[in-house]
Amino acid sequence: MSLPRFIVPAPASPLSENLVMTLDAVVARHLIALRMRPGAALELLLGEEAWKADLAELAKERALVRLVAPLTERREPPVALHACLPLTAQLSLWDDWLPGVVELGATLIQPVIYARSEYDAKRTAAKRERWERLILAACEQSHRNRVPSLAEPVPFQALTTWEASQKWVAYECAQGESNPVLRLESLAFTHGPEGGIAQEEFQALQASGWQSLTLGRSILRAVTCPAAMLGAIQYELGKGEFRL
Repeated sequence: MSLPRFIVPAPASPLSENLVMTLDAVVARHLIALRMRPGAALELLLGEEAWKADLAELAKERALVRLVAPLTERREPPVALHACLPLTAQLSLWDDWLPGVVELGATLIQPVIYARSEYDAKRTAAKRERWERLILAACEQSHRNRVPSLAEPVPFQALTTWEASQKWVAYECAQGESNPVLRLESLAFTHGPEGGIAQEEFQALQASGWQSLTLGRSILRAVTCPAAMLGAIQYELGKGEFRL
């Protein structure tokens, strides 16, 4: 059974065995909610270093932990995965898909404004703090060693100069074509919001090197696409030729 993991700021002093650290009230309350007691084992992500630790003291306003040993597990994907996700008219869809996107290994989350996004800058900015909390919670849940970046929204035209060795766009009209073959190189992927990508947008993406792919014969909802794409990518990365 995996131990609970918490993402906390790394201390100014070098990390070492038996180092005692103070955790803030937010983490302390979470530990209390989990009914943890002094002596219980847990994991900490300090920057990009994961450590096993013991709970030394616990109160409502703080907790003390002692570092036991660094963890050498590898949980990050072997390639950069840029999730260029559409801003949707229903911003609540982001609440639904963000945990899965993080758990399935996205290293960068880039909100994209498409023609059918119905973008509202004020509403979107108001969601950012919640989205960052969802990202952190998903990282803790999935024991990732790196927190993916959440970038500021960009218009879809920014994707025409996007830097990645592989660039895939899910398009419901891409029938009868073979999907691109995954390589062990950086990969960006995108799909449309509710109503899909406009034909002019798709043509612009194709002209700038994005390859179309299909996720099956049915038309998926926007909320289904990110997990479907990342699940397929992780399946391929799990094959023998990609395992490092």
